[in-house]
Amino acid sequence: MGQSHRRLLLVSLSVLLLTATPVAADSTLTQRSAIAADQRLVSPGDVFQLGLFPVANGTKWFLGIWFTVSPAAVIWVANRDRPLNASSSGILALSGRGDLVLLDAARDNETVWSSNSSSATVAQLRDNGNLVLADAAGAVVWQSFEHPTNTFVAEMRCGKDLRTGALWALSSWRGADDPSPGDFRYVMDTSSGSPELHVWGKGRKTYRTGPWNGMRFSGIPEMTAFEDMFEFRFTNTTDEVSYVFRDRAGSPVSRVVLNETGVMQRMVWDQAAVTWSVFWSGPRDQCDRYGLCGAFGVCNVVDAVVCGCVRGFRPSSPAEWRMRNASGGCARSTPLQCGLGGGDGFYALRGVKLPETHGSSVDASASLEECGRRCLANCSCTAYAASDIRGGGGGSGCIQWFGELMDTRFVDGGQDLFVRLAMSDLDTTKSKKFLTVIAAVIAGFALLLLSLSFLIWRKFQRRRMGVAVFDDIMRGECPTYLLETIRASTDGFRPENEIGRGGFGIVYKGQMPDGQEVAVKRLSAENRVQGLKEFKNEVDLIAKLQHRNLVRLLGCCIHCLDRILVYEYMSNKSLDTFIFDPRRRATLSWKARMDIILGVARGLVYLHQDSRHTMIHRDLKAANVLLNEEMVAKISDFGIAKLFSSSGDNSQDSTITERIVGTYGYMSPEYAMDGMVSFMQDVYSFGVLLLEIVSGRRNQRSFNLIAHAWNLYEENRSLELLDPAVRGGCSPAELEHVKTWIQVGLLCVQESPSQRPQMAAVIPMLSHQQAPGRPLRPVVCMPARTPVDLLNMEENTSSNELTITNLEGR
Repeated sequence: MGQSHRRLLLVSLSVLLLTATPVAADSTLTQRSAIAADQRLVSPGDVFQLGLFPVANGTKWFLGIWFTVSPAAVIWVANRDRPLNASSSGILALSGRGDLVLLDAARDNETVWSSNSSSATVAQLRDNGNLVLADAAGAVVWQSFEHPTNTFVAEMRCGKDLRTGALWALSSWRGADDPSPGDFRYVMDTSSGSPELHVWGKGRKTYRTGPWNGMRFSGIPEMTAFEDMFEFRFTNTTDEVSYVFRDRAGSPVSRVVLNETGVMQRMVWDQAAVTWSVFWSGPRDQCDRYGLCGAFGVCNVVDAVVCGCVRGFRPSSPAEWRMRNASGGCARSTPLQCGLGGGDGFYALRGVKLPETHGSSVDASASLEECGRRCLANCSCTAYAASDIRGGGGGSGCIQWFGELMDTRFVDGGQDLFVRLAMSDLDTTKSKKFLTVIAAVIAGFALLLLSLSFLIWRKFQRRRMGVAVFDDIMRGECPTYLLETIRASTDGFRPENEIGRGGFGIVYKGQMPDGQEVAVKRLSAENRVQGLKEFKNEVDLIAKLQHRNLVRLLGCCIHCLDRILVYEYMSNKSLDTFIFDPRRRATLSWKARMDIILGVARGLVYLHQDSRHTMIHRDLKAANVLLNEEMVAKISDFGIAKLFSSSGDNSQDSTITERIVGTYGYMSPEYAMDGMVSFMQDVYSFGVLLLEIVSGRRNQRSFNLIAHAWNLYEENRSLELLDPAVRGGCSPAELEHVKTWIQVGLLCVQESPSQRPQMAAVIPMLSHQQAPGRPLRPVVCMPARTPVDLLNMEENTSSNELTITNLEGR
């Protein structure tokens, strides 16, 4: 453009800005209007705004779109490579040829950014965040959704237009305060039979979602937990391959961001807390790092040694595996026979994120059985799986792999992968299964005989025991209710009033004649003998306890075969309904979690040393922590609690029991293995509960939370344990608290009872009045494999699972 033309355009724009209708509260821009300085385009429902925003202390200005409720949440940037030096110099206008341009008045109206479109007569910012250019007939000629930056929002596509070759991909910001293109990209790989999303960083793949399986991406099982909030749609046609999500009606706004470190995060706006909650992030842990365990390797984050080989494979380089470098992968123990000798078969690797699909093939019309036959008939086929898991069963459709199986890991709710092996590598498995079946049949027959004998004996004991219990309770301190009163309070034990159930029986919500709401726990008919002991135990113990953090027993009732306990009503039910629910746990801020943990700790201190009858709870877990309307934590269920006197140093006092009761995942090693009962048993359970509350994840056989927490602590990455749903809303000071609390949790789950702190010492540690010591590696994290075992490893199984026998589970 010549100098005279630049001056003419500057004069024209100056006149336009002075005479045009203000657009600060408008959603559209025409060729007769423009915006500059602090003016904005505002979507019709005031959901999004478009304008200039500053970074780097106001020294650089960019044109962008952001959420009205959160201006810092910028979803799109125009001039990423060419910032303005001042907002006053920026002018956004539609040119005469229908091109949306950002001009820099300080540089003689130099074009800083252009949509490179034509014939547009109007630009509109819509309520979904899309900036749309349309011609006089209303046809869309350009839209910002076709040119994403680092954020996806609802209705924005991610993928590829197969007709034009256009990519809808994300590129990260250079830094938290620098919108220029960074090192990471989030793109759809359409070169395979089953497309999947990849994160690339500095020329190498760092993360992948796994292929779409009809419901979700194979490596993101959390997606099914959000179906009531989001609708997910995957399109794979000859015209395009794309993934899009929509916010369901009534759901809060959300966004998916590729941050400057290469991590994908799904963030949901929490209106009450006025902040963004992180619902999901990927990579979520070290097993999500692409290719960590190499070809034919499988990653299990709960193991102390996370990488292992699929059955029938061995480490390719034992020396590298000894040094914890498994990227070289695994090699077959026995070559495939492909119709020769003993032939081949398939090993079912269950619950996994499917391997990388590059070089795979898909036939959506084939059945899973047909898929297996095709794979067996093709000597190049190394594995197969269902391509669509909708409809239940084993799924349908067929996806086959013809080379190395790369980037496989175990995930909750994962799929079944059928890996091809020589038959000789499968025979051992079949023999073990046969012996297991025979042993199970014999054991079942013996158990049947014992059960019949026990039922006969119990029939004679029940009546005598019931009379004795009734007499003891009537002489005790627990108030009694008439059955008619309790029946009326629950409307005759109507199913609609049921609020919970467990091994003891069913819990109903009731309302007494004076209007007081109560929780009524009724002993189940199937649990008369064992439940009767626990009923008497709970009445004897809890009636003597009074503390803010213990649930209050209001009374009991014994009438014929009915055994009933009446408690104060807890409107928010049990803690596990919050922390293990993907959506509800997002409502528990870090402050709320701190209060709950401290409340449980105070309740245990009272039980262990401050009450007139000191006792051990023996079944502390998330399901036995109730929450009232103010979210105050109260310990409940004293059915297996045990009176226990202390000589003063309660870390050393202990006794031995032959009857092991409790819940897997919360039992201390010395109690589970040797029956040793002490106050330290509750300390161990408290440590597990603390880690569960911090992480929002359950400690269980399929996921060893203690091992996971220790690995992160040892690598100085403790904050990665914190529930992503609250991590983004924590201040730096709160994050420091989190580190301390995780350290305290690990101290509580030490192998030796003498290494665990007493509950009276835990509270000062949590309150930063006393510095916690450095924990040792917990027993469940000790690797069972030696370096020699590692060389002979054939299957990735848990190396740190605590084996417990002779347990009476609850």
